[in-house]
Amino acid sequence: QVQLGESGGGLVQAGGSLRLSCAASKSIFSFNTMAWYRQAPGKQRELVAEITSAGSTNYTNSVKGRFTLSRDNAKNTVYLQMDSLQPEDTAVYYCYAAEVKNWGLYEYWGQGTQVTVSS
Repeated sequence: QVQLGESGGGLVQAGGSLRLSCAASKSIFSFNTMAWYRQAPGKQRELVAEITSAGSTNYTNSVKGRFTLSRDNAKNTVYLQMDSLQPEDTAVYYCYAAEVKNWGLYEYWGQGTQVTVSS
């Protein structure tokens, strides 16, 4: 069973920065996509940023220019650098990975890490 372990959440003032880490239990080369989602209280879970196996990245409009997704293949880890944080970024952030194998799609989620931005 693939496991994704997140870390790096916390409380920060508006304008501050945090870096989230997502460590996978196996080589991230096996995943077609890795991503960060977030869910704020009372809202649906939304995609924040994603990276494909080819290295292409995609960001939701609200975080473009502020968040940066990167990966360290040797450490099987994906990072989300979050700068210029705003109170509306407050949410539980989830790491996500998907792989296609044996003609099926397998999806994995981390347990989530809380990010709270105070005004």
